[in-house]
Amino acid sequence: MADEVKLYADGRSPFSCRVKIALNIKGIKYQNFEEDLSNKSADLIKYNPVYKKVPVLVHNGKPVSESLVIVEYIDDVWKGVPILPHDPYERATARFLAKFIDDKCLPALYKVLISNGEEQATAEACEQLQILENELILKGKKFFGGDDINLVDIAAAFIGYWLRLLEIVTKIKIVTEDKFPKLVEWADAFSECQVVKEILPPKEVALAVYKKRLGDYKI
Repeated sequence: MADEVKLYADGRSPFSCRVKIALNIKGIKYQNFEEDLSNKSADLIKYNPVYKKVPVLVHNGKPVSESLVIVEYIDDVWKGVPILPHDPYERATARFLAKFIDDKCLPALYKVLISNGEEQATAEACEQLQILENELILKGKKFFGGDDINLVDIAAAFIGYWLRLLEIVTKIKIVTEDKFPKLVEWADAFSECQVVKEILPPKEVALAVYKKRLGDYKI
């Protein structure tokens, strides 16, 4: 019997897109249910009663929530192209960096954008981004995963695509080629990677969403 795979998502969200990238890497067929987050479906609330948010993967009736948890679940269940390294130390390092992106980098970047580029906030964000820049320099490869994307690249999807759109909307440039040449190079390669490119929301759609959201912050 074939697996039944459903994804409750918002295609404009970098967190939902993390899961779609992982499913694409593994070549998994799934039913995609786009959620209206202002009018959440009964299924979404049933499958994620704790947070009531996307993404939620439902595999053979069993729900899994939180984007990075889902990505690891996909890697554990479906073999083929690996998303996490096989080496235990490298796996631990990838998990650490993915968590670092969620816990440190993304909040710092949001703070810059909603503070209208306040100097201290920008300095703090650049400090976090420098850690990622150094990681790419250390790897000496195109992606955090080496020659192919892995968990860290997927975790950094916001930086690779959505941040550039927010920089257009806010006119605040954070990731510049002079400061972060490897990150800029990585973002170009990541956005053009076929498994990523296929699921990215059209720029005009994402730009419209951010213009509305950031307007609420009076930026």
